[in-house]
Amino acid sequence: MAEQMIKEKIDMMDMINVGIVGHIDHGKTTLLSKITGKFADTHSEELKRGITIKLGYADIVLEKNGKKRYVSFVDCPGHEMLMATMLSGAALIDAAILVIAANEGIKPQTREHLVALQAKKINRILIVQNKVDLVDKKKALESYNEIKKFVKGTIAENAVIIPVSAQQEINVDKIKDFLLDIPIPPKDLSSKPEFLIARSFDINRPGTDIEKLHGGVLAGVLKKGILRVGDEIEIKPGVVEEHAHQFSYRTIYTKIVSIYRGNYPLNEATPGGSLAFETELDNVLTKSDSLSGTVASVKQGLPEISSRIKLKYDLFSEVFGEEEKMKIEDLKLSEMLMLSINTTISVGKVEKIKNKEIDLVLKIPIVPIKGDSVGIARNIGGHWRLIGFGEIL
Repeated sequence: MAEQMIKEKIDMMDMINVGIVGHIDHGKTTLLSKITGKFADTHSEELKRGITIKLGYADIVLEKNGKKRYVSFVDCPGHEMLMATMLSGAALIDAAILVIAANEGIKPQTREHLVALQAKKINRILIVQNKVDLVDKKKALESYNEIKKFVKGTIAENAVIIPVSAQQEINVDKIKDFLLDIPIPPKDLSSKPEFLIARSFDINRPGTDIEKLHGGVLAGVLKKGILRVGDEIEIKPGVVEEHAHQFSYRTIYTKIVSIYRGNYPLNEATPGGSLAFETELDNVLTKSDSLSGTVASVKQGLPEISSRIKLKYDLFSEVFGEEEKMKIEDLKLSEMLMLSINTTISVGKVEKIKNKEIDLVLKIPIVPIKGDSVGIARNIGGHWRLIGFGEIL
């Protein structure tokens, strides 16, 4: 009965999406497992290699002194080669926990992840000084002061810093207290729905009887609006089709069969918390994350896809993620840039630059939603490095 009450009231709780970010091997996934009781690294290759490759997810209902809050976590990869995936994760979150190991200190990806949060306008940040059990008091204080110096003048300048040992479960309760008290961003319920699809998959087991088969599942975050069971939805850019050696995208239409927030079924979904929608789609379209990076809404709820985009942009003063500091030069005509837009990535060629605004021609079309933030990366030494951020005009 108690579980049924939670299922009935889950949509009444305060909800927040929190990203776990930081350098590889600083303990992000272990910390998440201690908070939620679940390891987010569920892919065999990740378990084998011991790193997060894809975005990981975990959910928990936190409760203390009669206060309840539903928290959805996104575990973002820390490896430099997976920066695009990290940026996709940043598009899904309202707040972030930046993990910094006390025994290793500030690393290149620590810096890059912090500016990625800035690029995605995430300013609710908690800093976890992890692995304090591996250092003495003097080293712990040195690490703390290094962190304070690192965040000075950034969006995390006034962030709370909590010393933690995830392995020993020291101060994990303090993190939960912080998550219960962090301000919840206001929900936009009046706009057309904007559902950012981060994962898509087939939940049917091999050999399932035809009459028991489930439709394709879409997972991600509802950024604005309301979606209900039974709603007819559109998914853009959709699927690629080839005609006479010309490629085009076809919008996908389907119906929502059921909605889940974690293990809790809902009749309607509002912004906050990660969501999964079972649809009437053939699983051929959804298996293996084939629809990740797309956007869903009600019919006629999204703008037409476009291979051109106009941005207002700002560049950082230097490249982050490099051991040596490197000044960022201004954008150039005809150069290729990688753009992180919500949960998708495209590459664009700069066609026009004027007064901190640029026009780009894209290799992969996007859903251009006015006001959405964009991460801008440049190929430096064979790696895409985050150099700034923009806003769709």
